Amino acid sequence: MYKPVNLSDQIFYVGVNDRRTALFENMWPLDRGVSYNSYLIVDEKVTVIDTVEAGHFEKWIAKVRSIIQTRPIDYLVVNHMEPDHSGAIRVLTELYPNMEVVGNKKTIPMIEGYYGITTNMKVVNDGDTLDLGKHKLTFHTVPMVHWPESMVCMEETTNTLFSSDAFGSFGTLDGGIFDDELNFEHFREEICRYYSNIVGKYGNPVQKALAKLGSLSIKAVAPSHGPIYRQHINEMLTMYDKWSRYETEEGVVIAYASMYGNTEEMAEVTARAIAEQGIKNIRVYDVSKTHASYIISDIFKYKGLILGSPTYSNELHPNMESLSNKIQHMGIANHYYGVLGSFTWAGASVKKRSRRKS
Repeated sequence: MYKPVNLSDQIFYVGVNDRRTALFENMWPLDRGVSYNSYLIVDEKVTVIDTVEAGHFEKWIAKVRSIIQTRPIDYLVVNHMEPDHSGAIRVLTELYPNMEVVGNKKTIPMIEGYYGITTNMKVVNDGDTLDLGKHKLTFHTVPMVHWPESMVCMEETTNTLFSSDAFGSFGTLDGGIFDDELNFEHFREEICRYYSNIVGKYGNPVQKALAKLGSLSIKAVAPSHGPIYRQHINEMLTMYDKWSRYETEEGVVIAYASMYGNTEEMAEVTARAIAEQGIKNIRVYDVSKTHASYIISDIFKYKGLILGSPTYSNELHPNMESLSNKIQHMGIANHYYGVLGSFTWAGASVKKRSRRKS
């Protein structure tokens, strides 16, 4: 059933789609699902670049074996240890006991800690090259994009960057694998939501990674989630540069919690006043209905942020408290910030939110 998807004559996409998991990292909604991207290079050495989430192993290994048949796997490159990419490592090492696992000095201890594997490890440093025959992989560490061991690798013959979680996206690949095979606008919102929720806290490391990768002659970007880029590469790099600098466009996000409608009414009046000043991009969210991931995504887009809450047991409304903590955790910068609130007998919410400015 599987028809191989070629990035080039000897490089293949062997990823899988997940339309069943409800929450990514058990936190972020996957309304459109997610893909787990894995890649295979068949040269003098057979090399797998990242695996997939463990529950999708059988489908994934069937794709790999349909291409390599009875050939052994020589190398498994582990760009990132998050279990949605490393989940099949233990089973793969059991199937191919002579396979070398390639990672950097921070990867190897994680492999032992996660999967108890301590043998056949090959440590690579920043700038090292792995010779596969015709193809060569050069490794670049990108710490905290978005884990400390994160790295990417560049295939020097085709100038393909295997970028791990960098440049990823939520959303399954529904037939189209490459960005020029699908409607890129369909993914734009999910790319932003993925960046803001998964990578967004690490603006400075992203800037360092972009500077490091800027000198490379990249013709294709193959991330661990979402489409493979060969048409929108510059656009994607520009978006990451903008988001990691916390640069925004004109607009205001108003997020509120309301028990009986009074704080909601304040939010509506505030939104109308902003519109009368000529601002067109206004997004109003009830935090008890809209998941924080969508609100955070828009906060990364727009310059203004207003949070509203009633006083609830002398504290913020719990759902606003949750959103506020997430915003503070993200370290979002360079925004105009305002608060509003309603109360009768205890006006604590505005004071508490004012003290927690992001």
